[in-house]
Amino acid sequence: MSAATPSMNGYTPPKPVNPLIPTPIQHSIAHPQPQPGTTAKKCEIYRFNSTKPVYASAWSCKKEARFRLAVGSTVEREQQNRVSIVQLNEELGELVERGNFNHEFPANNIAFIPDPSDNYPDLLATSSDALRIWKISSENMVTEEGCFSSTGKGGTAFPLTNFDWNEVDPSLIGTCSIDTSCTIWQIETRQVVGQVGGPSVTGTVRTQLIAHDKPVHDIAFSKMNNGRDIFATVGADGSARMFDLRNLEHSTIIYEDQERNQLMRLAWNKQNQQHLALFAKDSTEVLILDMRVPCQPMARLRNHQGAVNGVAWAPHSGQHICTAGDDNQALIWDVSALPRVVEDPILAYQAGGEVSQVHWGSVHNNWICICFNKTLEILRV
Repeated sequence: MSAATPSMNGYTPPKPVNPLIPTPIQHSIAHPQPQPGTTAKKCEIYRFNSTKPVYASAWSCKKEARFRLAVGSTVEREQQNRVSIVQLNEELGELVERGNFNHEFPANNIAFIPDPSDNYPDLLATSSDALRIWKISSENMVTEEGCFSSTGKGGTAFPLTNFDWNEVDPSLIGTCSIDTSCTIWQIETRQVVGQVGGPSVTGTVRTQLIAHDKPVHDIAFSKMNNGRDIFATVGADGSARMFDLRNLEHSTIIYEDQERNQLMRLAWNKQNQQHLALFAKDSTEVLILDMRVPCQPMARLRNHQGAVNGVAWAPHSGQHICTAGDDNQALIWDVSALPRVVEDPILAYQAGGEVSQVHWGSVHNNWICICFNKTLEILRV
């Protein structure tokens, strides 16, 4: 299965994957600490089993929301998908659902607001036919607080393929679409308690641009130069491009696939913003680029036996990256030897099905989460 989610208006976005064989990376490892009155249960894997196939998932970025994630179902031809808010029950030793809400189309991406300092309300964003912002109450009740869709030629609103929430400035969200465009949204949140009437989250289009010649599949903000203005995109035209919000008249092509294969996903190194990972549709390898020498991959990670579907850099280490794919594997690599060849991963996990996505926890940075079949798993690495 290639990196694709359920079809929508003729568009077939990216898709799901499975688990790991724990061989710890050499850095400090923290187990979930039991709450008072509970029994300590040290475990390498926790899972949540859904009643429907799952695809998109996300870690909460708020430090007090311990081991909390969101995961969305992906059911085609059924307008009753769901997003579940799950959290680790340390007494039972499993992830349990704390809340949920209906989502008409399958979410192709989910993300909590990047707010470890708790300066904003507890917000969650999802994308499918539009970008939606949801608010989670202390009782895990979820309400839709905003819905934003950008229009293309003729006033038509096109499905979104992905989005990214700016970590430096959480008021900015970038979306990408099948209509070749990207839109940067300025999100405003009202933190008044008990407000009646109207959405508590409003959004305005800060800028919209034609980013590629064909559908744009992914967008990701960079912290390059300690700023919030740089972002990169990949698309069906086989190119990866970099933009600067301060000067959108020009963009830089940082990579082009020689055979014009569609590029599906990209991810910036969290510690070394000169490094970017990406992969093409149905490809079994992940490319790592150095922005100081663009267009020439500095490494190719090649151990997958099926199409790659997801890639995530460690939030606390510029040397570790996780990849996942159709071969039911999640692999962790040590790339500290670059630009020398990296031949083998340092950790491999065999999941129970094709792994669609992988995410590395920013708060619990010794854990990754993966989705496959009807299962969300978090794995201690």
